[in-house]
Amino acid sequence: MNDAAGAVFAALADPTRREVVRQLAADGPLTATQLAERIPVSRQAIAKHFTALEEARLATATRVGRESRYELRTEPFAEAEAWMRAIGASWDRRLHAFKRFVEGAGRASVSGGRRSGR
Repeated sequence: MNDAAGAVFAALADPTRREVVRQLAADGPLTATQLAERIPVSRQAIAKHFTALEEARLATATRVGRESRYELRTEPFAEAEAWMRAIGASWDRRLHAFKRFVEGAGRASVSGGRRSGR
């Protein structure tokens, strides 16, 4: 797994951070106060969770007067999605090969096998 995808998955492992991401995706840039009103955690907790999201490059903060507005970044999600697609494609190929093997083994035992007269 590349580092960018790993950082995304690590940041999203926490349910509160997933809710912060959901809120930011739904309503655009929000302040810590606005997020704390929607999520049952303090402004300080929001700031800590946001730091983790920022380290994973999932969000950015812009200073507006005395407050910071938090905004979601979509690029890291695309990197994580690309990693998941590659893993999925790899498993699809393996499962398809296994299916061909099983189906081929079944035909071989039916056509090539003999029954004994017991």
